[in-house]
Amino acid sequence: MSLVPVIDLARADRGEGRIAAAREIAAACERIGFFAITGHGVPEPAVTGAWGAARDFFSLPEPAKLAVARPAPEHPYGYIPYRGETLSYSLGDARPPDLKESYSLGPADISSAPESGGEEAAFAWARNIWPHEPAGFRTALLAYYRALDALALRLMRLFALGLDLPGEYFAPYFGRAISALRILNYPDQAEAPLPGQLRAGPHTDYGSLTILLQEQAPGGLEVRGPDGRWHAVSAVPGSFVINLGDLMARWTNDRWRSTLHRVVNPPRDASGSTRRQSMAFFHQPDWDAEIVCIPTCLRPGERPKYPPVLSGPHLAAKFHATVKAKAAAG
Repeated sequence: MSLVPVIDLARADRGEGRIAAAREIAAACERIGFFAITGHGVPEPAVTGAWGAARDFFSLPEPAKLAVARPAPEHPYGYIPYRGETLSYSLGDARPPDLKESYSLGPADISSAPESGGEEAAFAWARNIWPHEPAGFRTALLAYYRALDALALRLMRLFALGLDLPGEYFAPYFGRAISALRILNYPDQAEAPLPGQLRAGPHTDYGSLTILLQEQAPGGLEVRGPDGRWHAVSAVPGSFVINLGDLMARWTNDRWRSTLHRVVNPPRDASGSTRRQSMAFFHQPDWDAEIVCIPTCLRPGERPKYPPVLSGPHLAAKFHATVKAKAAAG
């Protein structure tokens, strides 16, 4: 974990400890765009409740899961079956389908779309498709969503301090966030993968930050380091892995990194089960939030690398590019 540092947030509620944590986070964001956190304060019942609900959902027979499948490829939420997605398409990298299944939900059960968003904003507030089983699934996932939304806002305050900004600098951008929660299952691999096929192909995330809960299992998360090599990211008990998304890189003029990462296959000679589960919370600014280079990230005489972009249309364009690329590939 030397490349991906572990930062204790328990001290971040105290004066000097808060500044120290913000500086550690800033250093990690500049170096690799990934870090792990402990002492995060997310209630354990919210974590175990969502994790157990996810495990029970993925253990259902396939017809029960397909009952809540996305009604169309353009719909962002619902169930995506095994081999139903190829994340590398978001970067124009054509590969065989990812060896995973997933279920996603958005903010429709947390907030309502703003009137100013128009018809386009309906994409982010598309209806969530809830299964009838397992019992308590909806309640558990919404509780987890709310807990991680609060954690994300806490991290954004530390981000602001790490960028020499007032602590509430980012608050106006997240009044009606369009964040999404995705639970993922990587089943045992009975057959050898195709050439170039992974559990999740190389990609970057789209928004401000991602909060990942993962388990230690054969075939896991890897991040591409500054040395160009892939490095495993271990699952530290009681921790979350945090990584930056593309919007944060744009906000900081690439001072902070949105880094390529992937989920690799388990060794073919691994003994026992290689099933792996994770849960990813994708924190995304308001639909109409304009992402413009932060002044403290521009050196004298330097110009922004990126033009201003709106959070929602940026997210929708990335998502639809993936769908179109997959359709073109057949």
